[in-house]
Amino acid sequence: MRILFLVPYPPGQAPSQRFRFEQYLDILTAYGHEYHLAPFISPETWSILYKPGRALQKALGIAAGFGRRLLLLPSVPGYDYIFVHREAAPLGPPVFEWLISKVLGKKLIYDFDDAIWIPNTSAANSIAAGLKFHHKVDSICRWAYRNSCGNGYLAAYARQFNPSTVVNPTTIDTVHLHNQVRDQTAPGRLVIGWTGTHSTLKYLEPVLPVLARLEAEGLDFEFRVISNQPPVLSVPLRSLKFQPWRKDTEIADLLGFHFGLMPLEDDPWAKGKCAFKALQYMALGMPAVVSPVGMNTEVVQNGENGYVCTTPDEWYIALKQLLIDAPLRTRLGQAARRTVEQRYSVVANTPNFLGLFS
Repeated sequence: MRILFLVPYPPGQAPSQRFRFEQYLDILTAYGHEYHLAPFISPETWSILYKPGRALQKALGIAAGFGRRLLLLPSVPGYDYIFVHREAAPLGPPVFEWLISKVLGKKLIYDFDDAIWIPNTSAANSIAAGLKFHHKVDSICRWAYRNSCGNGYLAAYARQFNPSTVVNPTTIDTVHLHNQVRDQTAPGRLVIGWTGTHSTLKYLEPVLPVLARLEAEGLDFEFRVISNQPPVLSVPLRSLKFQPWRKDTEIADLLGFHFGLMPLEDDPWAKGKCAFKALQYMALGMPAVVSPVGMNTEVVQNGENGYVCTTPDEWYIALKQLLIDAPLRTRLGQAARRTVEQRYSVVANTPNFLGLFS
C-alpha cells in the first residue's frame, strides 16, 4: 500500500501525532508499505504558533500551509489510502477532504483523539476560533472510508454519521520509548507529577487545595509540573517546581515522578480525552491518580493500578497513601505497567492499527 498522511503539525512535535500513528510508521515499512507525511504547519511556523505576537508571520505560515495542500492534490491519486489526522487544514470548511473522498474517490481514514466538534476556545486560539468550522467533523466522518477514534465516546459520535468506525486508542511504545520502570524505593524526595500542554494546565485547579492541605500537614514532597509553559496557580504551593518539556529528555523527566495526576473537569470536551497522561505514567511503572472522566475509568481500576477520585477528600486520601507507602506505590505501579503492556501498547494494538487499512 501507499499511504498519504495529512497531518497538522511537523513530525515528532505534537503528542497526538507521535502516539497515535508516528510510532507505527516503521511497522508500516516493515510490512512493505510506503508512506508520506504531509504536515500543514511548517517547523518555522510551529516554533512561533503558540507564542504571543508575530501575527503576520503566523498568517503567512497558515497561508503557506494552504499552498502546500493545493500543490499536493495532483499526487493524491497515486495513494491507496489518505490518512487525515484531525483535519487536512485547520481553518475553513473541509474542502480538501471533500475533494479527496468525493471528487478523487480515494479511501480516507479519518483519525481524531479529542471531541474536536466542540469549540474549545482559549486565549491562544481565540482569534482563529471563529474560522475553525467545528461542524465539519460531521461531514468528514460521513465521507470517510473508516473513522479511527481514540475512545468509545468519540467513536459513538462518529457512528452517528458512519458505521465504519473503530476505536483505535492512543498507545505507548513500551519497547523503544517507555521501556523503563520507576524504582519506588530509591532514595530521594517524593515527587507528585503532572505533565501536559498549556491548554490543559487549567485542569490542575481542583487538586491545588488538596496539595496545599498535604503541605500544611508537614508532608515533604515536590509537585513537579512538566509543560511547554509554566503554570499560573490560584493556590500558591511551596512544593511546586516547573520543568520545561523537552522531547530528548521526556522519559528521564517522567521517571522523576513517583506517581502522576490526571484531574479533569466533567464536561463534553473532557469526555473525549484518551487518558494519555495516565497511560504515560502507568507505562513507566507508577500509579496514576485520575478523575472519573472520559477514558480514565477504563484505564485506571481504583485501588488496583491507581486511584479514581471524585471529591477533594478522595484525592487527599489517595495522595497521602501514595506518599507514605512505598510498597503500595510499587504494587500499583507494577499492575499499571501490565495494564499498558496488555491493552494500550504499540505491540498489543498493532493488528488494530494495521486493520484500519484493510
